[in-house]
Amino acid sequence: MTRGCYTALVTPFKNDLVDYKGLDRLVDFQITNGITGILAVGTTGESPTLTWEEHNKVIENVAAKTKGKCLCIAGAGSNNTKEAIEATGHAAESGVDAVLLVDPYYNGPSSLEIRREYIEPVAKEFPDMQIIPYVIPGRTGAQLLSEDLAILYRDFHNVHTVKEATGNIETMKRTRECCGPEYSIMSGDDGMVFQMMTDPDIKASGVISVLSNIVPGAVTELVDLASNGEIEKAGKLHSALKPLFELVTVTTMESTPFGETLCRARNPLAIKTLMSILGMPSGGCRKPLGKMTKKGVAKVLAIVRKVYETTPVILQPLENFFEVKIAKRLSSPSNWEELSYNKY
Repeated sequence: MTRGCYTALVTPFKNDLVDYKGLDRLVDFQITNGITGILAVGTTGESPTLTWEEHNKVIENVAAKTKGKCLCIAGAGSNNTKEAIEATGHAAESGVDAVLLVDPYYNGPSSLEIRREYIEPVAKEFPDMQIIPYVIPGRTGAQLLSEDLAILYRDFHNVHTVKEATGNIETMKRTRECCGPEYSIMSGDDGMVFQMMTDPDIKASGVISVLSNIVPGAVTELVDLASNGEIEKAGKLHSALKPLFELVTVTTMESTPFGETLCRARNPLAIKTLMSILGMPSGGCRKPLGKMTKKGVAKVLAIVRKVYETTPVILQPLENFFEVKIAKRLSSPSNWEELSYNKY
């Protein structure tokens, strides 16, 4: 099942509560635009700040809505193996097709420990559930290495895919070398999916995408073109989408009373800011994520305006589904004035 484009769906909020009606609309938008599958309550879905009751209800809703229409992956990762087992059990009861286990964050287990004390217990407990390790050391401070991925693949029939977000091409090549040609490497980085799919030493199978929250059809088409060997067409679409890749992390230099400082608005802050600007169900992020700076919002606006001016067809499905006028929303400051801090 792990080929194609899967959206790491944001969790929409209203007044800091999960917006379940908005969630349904976002799922419908994805299905209407041909998405391969949806990841519910991954880290883009702000899993660290949801209660377990909210976490489980979002998965139940997405699993029910996607049944028979597209595939569903549930975020079940934790830095506590017992919690990961419990979350996987709930996901299985909800009828999902796979679970995603992000490397344990903060407590920093070794790759050996991640394999033996985290992935293996879940894989043993749920032999009929596909388990997808998610390797993103820049966010977790830990990393399941290629060699341990290969051992898992050798020993467990239900661990045959990785969400790869190391950003390191040599690591990706090493994973392919260790795991062999049938193993599925899914890009966890929108900006690298074209390179990962077309590099003969990586041969990625697709992407678990953030950008497909707003452009599911275009990202799915990019993956399909690359999969079918239509490299020139895929390259052109990749170039058209390229400005949007900057939304995953928006970096600005900000003035403070003590001099200039770097400010990084990390995922999902920028994508949710853009979704709000465009009139999609989104809401803000849960604290401690807050708002972008004015410079950050200006950068988001510049990115989306460039794409809308040069390749409006990419955003047309969003405009049609949510019945908004993008040009109007991008010219009305009232759509973003409340989305940034007044000062640093």
